Amino acid sequence: MQNGDKRKIYSRRKIKVKIAILGYGNLGKGIECAVKQNDDMELACVFTRRDPKTLTIKTAGVPVYAATEVEAHKDEFDVLILCGGSATDLPTQTPEYAKICNVVDSFDTHARIPEHFANVDAAAKSGNNTALISCGWDPGMFSLNRLYANAILPDGKDYTFWGKGVSQGHSDAIRRVEGVQDGKQYTIPVDSALEAVRSGANPELTTRQKHIRECFVVAKEGADKARIEAEIKNMPNYFADYDTTVHFISQEELDRDHSGIPHGGFVIRSGKTGWDNEFNNIIEYSLKLDSNPAFTSAVLVAYARAVYRMNKEGATGCKTVFDVAPAYLSALSGEELRAHLL
Repeated sequence: MQNGDKRKIYSRRKIKVKIAILGYGNLGKGIECAVKQNDDMELACVFTRRDPKTLTIKTAGVPVYAATEVEAHKDEFDVLILCGGSATDLPTQTPEYAKICNVVDSFDTHARIPEHFANVDAAAKSGNNTALISCGWDPGMFSLNRLYANAILPDGKDYTFWGKGVSQGHSDAIRRVEGVQDGKQYTIPVDSALEAVRSGANPELTTRQKHIRECFVVAKEGADKARIEAEIKNMPNYFADYDTTVHFISQEELDRDHSGIPHGGFVIRSGKTGWDNEFNNIIEYSLKLDSNPAFTSAVLVAYARAVYRMNKEGATGCKTVFDVAPAYLSALSGEELRAHLL
């Protein structure tokens, strides 16, 4: 019997974790698919800011409610996964809903994570709930690998490269600019910088030297393109620190040439070991993703399982991936994990 078959058999023994989704865009749809792949979970309901009557989801028999009705239906689910954007949605949504129920979000504005954590921590504790923020692949899986590599190679340097791929958060930030109808943003590693790191040269690299950002923007009719371009290029926390190119194209071109949402990247730590630091070591973790939101959703669902377990054990307040034991992510028991994965 293969490990995958064993996993299905073991997971069927478990109580199902009831998942709710807030927001049914690319990330929300990915959550629905990820829940379907986990036999110890079930989709309880979907909340939307659209008219619930107009929304058709894939899972038969699951109700769709208005986003304003979360508190009224909080007894129907165990964990609410928030699928809004980091620019304007999650800074207000996550604290708001953490007062009501257990939540997980994918807040990815790195510079504002400490502020977001503090706001969500206070809210979750006030409601005796468990919240987990900044979950996905970066922040999230890449964060864990940075931590592991730092602990193992204390004498070394970290390097993180993203792409080439579509950043959901940065694309969302573009679309929030006044006069923008639609848009996609690609993050692209600078090849020479990546090669220098892999060689063990330990280069000092600025943010601008590691990546470029390429934006494809559909402007609304009559919009000031020069203002839109300037606003994008000077946006703090998103584009201001990078060489950014903005291309204005038609909606037809965007739909034809930029419909996919691929992404990926590399976390690399170059460090020394030995009495005299005589040994060179490179730790590299990489991801290559056909669909950024589908993979991010899979991570969110695994951490929703952990949040459910931690809350049942009495842990409240805000958490990050650093606070979650790996075993809490798996549907397998400790005995099963030791037998099959250790």
